[in-house]
Amino acid sequence: MTIFRREFLSSCSAVFCSGVPLSLLAAADHSQAAFSSVEAGSMSHRIRYCLNTSTIRGQQLSVPEQIDLAARAGYSGIEPWIRDLVAYRDAGGRLTDLKKRLDDHGLTVESGIGFASWIVDDPEERKRGLETARHDMELLREIGGRRIAAPPAGAQKGPVIDLAVVAERYRALLELGDSCDVVPQLEVWGFSTNLSRLGQSAAVCIEAGHPKSCLLPDVYHLFRGGSGFAGLDLLADQAVQVFHMNDFPGNVPREQLNDSDRVYPGDGAAPLSRILQSIAGNGHSVVLSLELFNPDYWAQDALEVAETGLKKMQDAVAAAGL
Repeated sequence: MTIFRREFLSSCSAVFCSGVPLSLLAAADHSQAAFSSVEAGSMSHRIRYCLNTSTIRGQQLSVPEQIDLAARAGYSGIEPWIRDLVAYRDAGGRLTDLKKRLDDHGLTVESGIGFASWIVDDPEERKRGLETARHDMELLREIGGRRIAAPPAGAQKGPVIDLAVVAERYRALLELGDSCDVVPQLEVWGFSTNLSRLGQSAAVCIEAGHPKSCLLPDVYHLFRGGSGFAGLDLLADQAVQVFHMNDFPGNVPREQLNDSDRVYPGDGAAPLSRILQSIAGNGHSVVLSLELFNPDYWAQDALEVAETGLKKMQDAVAAAGL
């Protein structure tokens, strides 16, 4: 670890220990822009429920079918995968038709899942990654999308990249997002060499120095990476706009957990009430997006899975007293 990196991490630790919420370091007008999808006021608008389509991937539904199912199950938003949108478009589908379908159902596109390699060391690969990110964000915006996941794709293995360097690269991605009117959310990947922990990802958001810096945490990934959940208390509203909901079994060692081990919220060992009070307590606004990769659920009726997941999230929110 270089001296610069030690000083960088030390300064970030000082911020965290001060108890200053990450979002308070952003521009004063950021919260209104960041939460255009989450209206102030009633609880029904403060906490919104979204279906990440990975949850029903195994049923191999088309994008229009995914949209219809999310609406029928009772969600207010959807989080599609970019590759599904590309496949739909390449097969002759029109994005304007998807936008109308979403509008007709009253569904918002709260986020999207893409894997552009914006973080990698190789300059040419990173340039191509930013071009991919631009394509993904422009495609998402055509159907009304407002945010996109920004995981450390391409750097989940190999050497550790200095966090100050990652912050510079994340800022470049955020500036690209400004031109597309889509916000890249820095995603914590618990199994990754880079950005596996909440503190690392929060430090990158702070040091990026951009008013729209924000995190995309996940119950499974926070546990898988060893962060735990107490650090969520230091993050205020716009720092976490979308939160991936799931749970994990208590009988599998943390280091051995895989995406396929994710279970419905409340069916595992995660302290969901504690987590939800951190991200949605004290008047915070958040979109809870159900993200599962469980092959047992993929073998079931897609509507039943989506409805069950929504009810499990709602039950967890009620149990947390929110």
